Amino acid sequence: MKKIKLDIVGLSYSQTQSGAYALVLGEVGGNRRLPVIIGGFEAQSIAVEIEKMTPSRPLTHDLFKSFAETFKIKLEEVLIYNLVDGIFFAKLICTDGEQTSEIDARTSDAVALAVRFECPIYTYDFIMNTAGIVIEGNDFAFLENIENVGNYKQSDTPTEEKEKEQESVEKEPAKNKPSPYASLTLEQLEKTLEKAIENEQYETAAKIRDEIEKRKS
Repeated sequence: MKKIKLDIVGLSYSQTQSGAYALVLGEVGGNRRLPVIIGGFEAQSIAVEIEKMTPSRPLTHDLFKSFAETFKIKLEEVLIYNLVDGIFFAKLICTDGEQTSEIDARTSDAVALAVRFECPIYTYDFIMNTAGIVIEGNDFAFLENIENVGNYKQSDTPTEEKEKEQESVEKEPAKNKPSPYASLTLEQLEKTLEKAIENEQYETAAKIRDEIEKRKS
């Protein structure tokens, strides 16, 4: 089967699932995008590495990398190899220099490790044909119109009970709510970001970073 190389195009708060994020993978040399819904912890872990933030203590994916490097194990590539009932399946292709092994992994964890090992991410053409979306223009505008894009089961997204509880509190659509950081100056935002990272409040740090990027754009 033909393999397609992917890059991380971006990470956006999911418009369809409360507390979840849409990881957008883009076809290298093409205009197809593969949106994958992932949990908040995995999204934060990916964002921390992409933005080169330095947490005060290692995250789970940082620990995995340190463990692998200690025992001379290298992550060569990540492969998203199947899509069943809206769930993506991925595996890690690892080697110790003599033997190559394949390890089953959630797509969100696999991507979080890929950015740390700086290894390529691949998928098969049939997955792009099935779940990929052709983009012309804004990479993120299409997310608002997606009703269901590759859902994970319980461990990757909030439970239905938690979603209902959150929806009852957040009756107003999230996109219409003003940012709680809108009143802060850019200097105050940067100091608040540093404090959030120091206290390992990565979800808060991601929101502050978004506000800073919005100010600078």
